[in-house]
Amino acid sequence: MTSTTAPFDDKPAYVLNATCESRLGTVAAVSTFLAQRQCFITEMQQFDDLLSGRFFTRVAFFGEPGKTPPLDRLREQFQDVARREQMEWAVYDAQRRARVVLMVSKPDHCLNDLLYRQRTGELQMDIVAVVSNHPDLRPMAESRGIPYVLLPVTPDNKPAQEAALMDLVHHTEADLVVLARYMQVLSDNLCRQLRGRAINIHHSFLPGFKGAKPYHQAHERGVKLIGATAHYVTPDLDEGPIIEQIVQRVDHTHTPDMLAAAGRDSECRALALAVRCHLEHRVFLNGARTVVFR
Repeated sequence: MTSTTAPFDDKPAYVLNATCESRLGTVAAVSTFLAQRQCFITEMQQFDDLLSGRFFTRVAFFGEPGKTPPLDRLREQFQDVARREQMEWAVYDAQRRARVVLMVSKPDHCLNDLLYRQRTGELQMDIVAVVSNHPDLRPMAESRGIPYVLLPVTPDNKPAQEAALMDLVHHTEADLVVLARYMQVLSDNLCRQLRGRAINIHHSFLPGFKGAKPYHQAHERGVKLIGATAHYVTPDLDEGPIIEQIVQRVDHTHTPDMLAAAGRDSECRALALAVRCHLEHRVFLNGARTVVFR
């Protein structure tokens, strides 16, 4: 997965995502539209899902200043192509940094990893808030100048706290919510409101080893592979469309603590890759699955 902006930093950069029923001529229709508007394609990927009959494409391109229409005009003009092809589509400004809310509980490894990758520029995003049901990670967030919003959750106040979370998402104009080891189950209503824009990280390969002490469960079963799964949040607990999975080989010498350490590394890597793919508009929902262009 490589950057598509480096050689053309002085030119406006865009990403076009589209999906429709598989048919002849769709790629030609898209590429012709862009060529007619002096757009230089730097990356074009497509996939025909033979089982569902759906076509998916992601096109990264640059405009020619003074020749290529501005983004709003491009979107308006593309509607004719989209109608003919019966597309679900979007054109994004690839240079716009996404606004992200991170949610955490007490484990700090995923938060620390995302903060580092954002600071070094690996993840092109602005973290507008860290939300938690515990105060423990406040120093980590506030030391980087990020607001820390404490929303303790009990059975009685859960609806009110989830409403406060959505108010924060709207107020900060957040594009994405990342559950970076947030140890609370979101309500079905909240999951529906965040459909396609909330990512969770889960230890192990779903649906194995749910609940408390997953690595102790793995140790008791004598597993030889452990891993982590990053997926979109849905009302079906830990069974949303999978974006990324990381695997590590282990053996009989690994204690539960050693498995947990390896698992933390897998969780960080899987979550960071999933977030990056989402930020770069590389992920399409395809029913209960995803199409991810690397």
